[in-house]
Amino acid sequence: MRRRTVIASLGLAALAPFAAPAAEPVPVVASFSILADMVRQIGGDAVSVTPLVGPNEDAHVFSPRPKDLRTLMAARLLVQNGLGLEGWMVRLTEAAGFKGTIVTATEKVTPRTMVQAGGAVATDPHAWQDPRNAILYVQAITGGLATVDPANAASYRANAARYAARIADMDNWITATLAPIPQARRRIITTHEAFGYYGARYGIEFLAAEGISTESEPSARAIAALVAQIRREHVHAVFIESMTSDRMARMLAEETGATLGGTVYSDALSPPDGPAPTYLDMLRYNTTLFAKAMRA
Repeated sequence: MRRRTVIASLGLAALAPFAAPAAEPVPVVASFSILADMVRQIGGDAVSVTPLVGPNEDAHVFSPRPKDLRTLMAARLLVQNGLGLEGWMVRLTEAAGFKGTIVTATEKVTPRTMVQAGGAVATDPHAWQDPRNAILYVQAITGGLATVDPANAASYRANAARYAARIADMDNWITATLAPIPQARRRIITTHEAFGYYGARYGIEFLAAEGISTESEPSARAIAALVAQIRREHVHAVFIESMTSDRMARMLAEETGATLGGTVYSDALSPPDGPAPTYLDMLRYNTTLFAKAMRA
């Protein structure tokens, strides 16, 4: 009996080197960090996703680097937002000679428009700020993953169903969290016009800050214009990304009575150790800050 056992063990050991190797993760490129997180939630360990525009980076002003060409050339799937967010994407894919599958996450989204500086009207690309649109993103990404990796299609669809349910739960939580806030207090100023879809979904009016640029420290004239706007618009909450000093926050609060709400995340997630490392974390964090500021 012992001899047969030893022989059987030797036979299995001999066959071990010929076992089928584990499949390599599907290489995916996402245009920015929010899309990359969605791909991870749906793909799990079956995908390896790289964002071109990482956490705390701005897709609007992104300039592709040589390493991005190499990353894209190795990918089988590219996930982009569309709606004009990635104006640099066509040049990048052409330069890389990308031959893989391209998914545009907003393909089924009904876009909104926004008024830019100078009065020009443009398509608002920030559709992910409405969780109902995020579920459409999930559907588009799932379809792309199933196309390039049909062997794992069932797993992708199961993950997507669970993820979509979590997004729907977050939508319900946001609605409930904001429900007690009177309509008269639902006005917020931000430096970046990124929350139009969020505002339309939850009944909040987001106004662009006049005279403030996120690219430099505000001048005395810009600060005066902002104070006048807050008073004129009867705004109760202000989120100014470039205003990080306590002195500035205290001054604006004293001058206008508005609440400075802190930094929110719109176009990018935070690093893993930050307050908004995932899309769902971002929605919860922003909503918590918005609600707190509007109640104050």
